[in-house]
Amino acid sequence: MLKREIRKVKRFERKRRVRAKITGTATRPRLSVFRSLRNISVQAIDDLSGTTLAQANMLELTKKTSHTVAGAALVGKTIAERLAKIGITEAVFDRSGYKYHGKVKALAEAARGDGLKF
Repeated sequence: MLKREIRKVKRFERKRRVRAKITGTATRPRLSVFRSLRNISVQAIDDLSGTTLAQANMLELTKKTSHTVAGAALVGKTIAERLAKIGITEAVFDRSGYKYHGKVKALAEAARGDGLKF
């Protein structure tokens, strides 16, 4: 196996372990993060009904945002604002197997700073 394939398999193993312990509800959705080389996105998911309540990603924001920590913080702020509009103040954070470091951490802290509780 190539190194990148091993990294991908290990991330999916970590994701599976985390998902076994957490679930989202309509009042407290699961914030699922996806990070690629050029984008970062987050969804608020109600696992009981299998629906996405809100989403935010770097592509829908202005073209000035790049794949930086500041761009990830802007995505976190956006998801917190969208959840506040529909009356949700609490969520469960799902880092999807990524390290809680850098862009993932910036997204989470920006969402917390805008009033969302994890």
